[in-house]
Amino acid sequence: MLDPSKIRRIAINTGGGDAPGLNSVIRAATLAAIQRGWEVFGISHGFRGLIGEPNLMPLTRERVRGIAHLGGSILGTANRDSPFDYPVRLPSGETVRRDISDQVVDNFRRECLDALISIGGDGSLTMAQQLAQKGIPVVGVPKTIDNDLDGTLLTFGFQTAVDTATDAIGKLHTTAEAHDRLMVVEVMGRNAGWIALHAGLAGSADIILIPEIPFDLEKVCAKIREREENGRHFSIVVVAEGAIPVGGTLSTLGPREAGQALRLGGVGLHVANELARKTGKETRSLVLGHLQRGGGPDPFDRVLALHFGTAAIRALAAGKSNVMVALEPPRVKTIPLEEATRHIRTVALDNELLQTARDLGVSLGD
Repeated sequence: MLDPSKIRRIAINTGGGDAPGLNSVIRAATLAAIQRGWEVFGISHGFRGLIGEPNLMPLTRERVRGIAHLGGSILGTANRDSPFDYPVRLPSGETVRRDISDQVVDNFRRECLDALISIGGDGSLTMAQQLAQKGIPVVGVPKTIDNDLDGTLLTFGFQTAVDTATDAIGKLHTTAEAHDRLMVVEVMGRNAGWIALHAGLAGSADIILIPEIPFDLEKVCAKIREREENGRHFSIVVVAEGAIPVGGTLSTLGPREAGQALRLGGVGLHVANELARKTGKETRSLVLGHLQRGGGPDPFDRVLALHFGTAAIRALAAGKSNVMVALEPPRVKTIPLEEATRHIRTVALDNELLQTARDLGVSLGD
């Protein structure tokens, strides 16, 4: 067990895709640590700042002043080149991928750091959990706009992404109705359809397609024709980037690159083209993409991020490590980091929001 009486210097890093609220967590954790007399350092760009010559930023009250409302991360972030699978250039010029995680551990100890607050999603926290197994005391903070980390009801960044998507869907209603068009909106959601489901319902979409339910385009067309018969000559389709047609495969932007996750994209355009062909209606598609990650956090995410950041410091002060803070309303608790990264939290087929969608007459493509 971590001895909190021996904590003097801690580090914070942010990894994976950026999400609104990262700076709120950094500010909260920094101030809560300083209150306890600890020094705080930010690691540049995920774990990259502990590879080679360490790149650390002292985090003081002055440095984190006025950052809670800002988007992005003052520390930078990275979603590639895990220290467990890092590109190393050989003298021959060839690049190979090797496990250099021991270098990260050595640098962490060389900097006399006592614990790490790791802010990230499933990929970053999996790396953090692996480093915890090598002896680095870690407390994880759940960050992902996809809301797909297990063990926590919500991750910060999700609600702001939903707000952004909902606003876009709402604005598309007017132009879709004016032109009697089909509008297909592609939102993020690699493995889980939380953004599509929440934003689709909030934005009064007619069809919502999520990764958990393979979609049948004939069923989608049937919904569009039903609306036509009822005098509604436009339709709004929301599709998560990881949605898959029945018997089909993921839509990607090319082959997987070494050290990177498969880049998803294109399902919205595919659905739009197929619907135009099958219904004869004028169809347009829109990919919201990184708009969902950008900008500052909404008030809900800002408060949640502040809560998570201070809870992470309280966990260290209580001698806890190798855990993740998690929201279990009305409280924030800690769960083992290994448990938090074991499974992706997807939309269960008996989720009440799916039943809400069906009761409202929304087509889920099945």
